Amino acid sequence: MGKTKELSQDLRVRIVDLHKAGMGYKKISKVLDVKVTTIGAIIRKFKEYNMTINRPRPGAPKKISPRGVAMMLRTVRNRPATTRQELANDLKAAGTTVCKETIGNTLRNNGFTSCSARKVPLLKGAHVEARLKYANDHLKDEPSYWEKVLWSDETKIELFGLNSTRHVWKKKNAAYDPKNTVPTVKHGGGSIMFWGCFSAKGTGLLHRITGKMDGAMYRTILRDNLLPSARDLKMGRGWVFQHDNDPKHTAKATKDWLKKNHIKVMEWPSQSPDLNPIENLWRELKVRVAKRQPTNLRDLERICKEEWAKIPPGVCAKLVVNYNKRLTAVLANKGFATKY
Repeated sequence: MGKTKELSQDLRVRIVDLHKAGMGYKKISKVLDVKVTTIGAIIRKFKEYNMTINRPRPGAPKKISPRGVAMMLRTVRNRPATTRQELANDLKAAGTTVCKETIGNTLRNNGFTSCSARKVPLLKGAHVEARLKYANDHLKDEPSYWEKVLWSDETKIELFGLNSTRHVWKKKNAAYDPKNTVPTVKHGGGSIMFWGCFSAKGTGLLHRITGKMDGAMYRTILRDNLLPSARDLKMGRGWVFQHDNDPKHTAKATKDWLKKNHIKVMEWPSQSPDLNPIENLWRELKVRVAKRQPTNLRDLERICKEEWAKIPPGVCAKLVVNYNKRLTAVLANKGFATKY
């Protein structure tokens, strides 16, 4: 049977006042539409304790002492990947035996939740400094500046595959604290590799990379895809090309080709996919492709190109208009990886 709703304090006072005025239990019950047994209980409590409010209910005692809770919180703050079993073992060594469910409930009551650690690029000190410099240098740039940027990148899209996960204990809005992430290093491979580009005006061409890409292949991709995309998107004069610091991108022959074709290149901080909004489009593309469930690589390539072309220009424009939020996030996280 469910717990009944407690009467308001005002109603309790009225019951006592009517009793003091000489009114009987049944009459009070009829006037206030409250059960006679409830009327009696309230008046007996008033006579015995001279009070009309419910006394605090003691409930079950805490299984973990305040000192034990403090030890747990200190542990998960310093080592977010600590498991519930490890915490239970620590408490047992200190003389307190509790189950893993109690550990989880205690952490949740103190603002922690369990989630998979985010995978982010491995950032060394030089990378962090370069990211902070980039963010500070461009923080005050107007949206019109970013509208002149043609963003590019490579990605792999698989028919099947799962990434490994790790659970950590984190507080709200702390998913991208360095302690709560899993560093990864960029590498090639996958079912199909693509090169693509986009600007605030929409998506450019999407090109399948066959075999291992070297500098010569990359320059061919730029010739056959970057320049036509810039024309199709009507980038106009003064547009800026963005690509990362992959050795093929920074090779002398590639730099010479870009200079010969009068293409201005944006200075880019290494290990910074979260600063490249094309990563959001890759996620959008992969979601769209997954919904169509390709069954072979030929279908995968065709569907990828179809869905890439279908991404609305408005989605691209929104990513560019809100670009300064990425810079602010980098500064707020002291140069480390962000949610973007």
